[in-house]
Amino acid sequence: MAVARPEAEEVPVPPGGGARRRRSLGRRLAVLVLVLVVLGFPPWWTLFGSGADWPFPVFLGGTVVIAAWLVSFPFLMVAGHGARRVDRAARVADTSLGVVWVLFTWSVLGGLVDLVLSGVGVGGAERARIVAVAVAVVSAGLLAWGHYEAMRVPRVKRVDVHVPRLGGGLDGTRVVVLADTHYGPIDRAGWSARVTEAVNALDADVVVHAGDIADGTPAQRREQSAPLGTVRARLAKVYVTGNHEYGSEAQGWLDRMADLGWEPLHNRHVVVERGGDALVLAGVDDVTAESSGLAGHRANLLGALAGADPDRPVLLVAHQPKYVPQAAAAGVDLQVSGHTHGGQIWPFNFLVRIDQPVVHGLSRHGERTQLYTSRGTGFWGPPFRVFAPSEITLLTLRSGGTSATA
Repeated sequence: MAVARPEAEEVPVPPGGGARRRRSLGRRLAVLVLVLVVLGFPPWWTLFGSGADWPFPVFLGGTVVIAAWLVSFPFLMVAGHGARRVDRAARVADTSLGVVWVLFTWSVLGGLVDLVLSGVGVGGAERARIVAVAVAVVSAGLLAWGHYEAMRVPRVKRVDVHVPRLGGGLDGTRVVVLADTHYGPIDRAGWSARVTEAVNALDADVVVHAGDIADGTPAQRREQSAPLGTVRARLAKVYVTGNHEYGSEAQGWLDRMADLGWEPLHNRHVVVERGGDALVLAGVDDVTAESSGLAGHRANLLGALAGADPDRPVLLVAHQPKYVPQAAAAGVDLQVSGHTHGGQIWPFNFLVRIDQPVVHGLSRHGERTQLYTSRGTGFWGPPFRVFAPSEITLLTLRSGGTSATA
């Protein structure tokens, strides 16, 4: 029997709605063009257009290269990081962005030096060319070094954290922190295996992954994440989501980590014990989880601590340092975070500081709460780290006293 179906109800478009959408799109495009021009103009001006007086083929070639980047970059980003996730496009876009950022920074600094030298009458007609060459050489050197820093196995940063409420049986507990591995368009399966070996050599009681595990789905990054299944810890291995998981199947990553033998702290906690004393390991979803629209995902500290003994010390894993006010209000003893990458490419750390209370290291918030912010184990996007080294962190928990780093 045929069933009559009601006609689809037309949703009326508010008067002027289409025009508003077009204006909004136009504003976003204008902002994008402005940002790209701001990034691209100082390198062009310092290297080619400020009076360096290069032969015309050099001037033309440099101009064409920068113009080609300005035009192609948005399309590469959409292809690489949009719905299609074409890794080759992402690699080109990300690498070029890092190169342009370094050139932008040092071109601006070079321009300031040029102004100062001009003001004091130093350099003469050759000054602009000398500055251009200096900027190119410094930038190339920093990019080569920064790429090496990004791709190597991170050094171990050792920090003693004194937790007054920690029982004597847990004194000396070794907590290894990974964060921001960002398995992505560059295949780093071998790097991932070497990081795992470095972690296992630290003889951890607890291993933490503080989020941003990958850029891509669990299926896309299966080989790169597989070595995490061999991480060893005597008491627990715990993981929370970062903001990047919410663009690439966050629930799938929670399931993947569970399959690899980790405890996903999806607004929940586990208790570890040693020598008759206990420590609460709690975790919350990233602060962006609720806006993702994924059902059941949001940062919920009350839920994470539900049922926990309030007299026991709490180590909270929250991806972003900016969650620390909630942690302090709840009386958390130690929050462990990542997200900032320490800025990754100087001087981006100053921009990060606008959004986050801490860029890296150990800090105190309120009477009880301490925060450790990792610079991250991997990198996002541009495969460079300039004046912001990656790290595998070894936190040694101590009863009472004053915290110290090494």
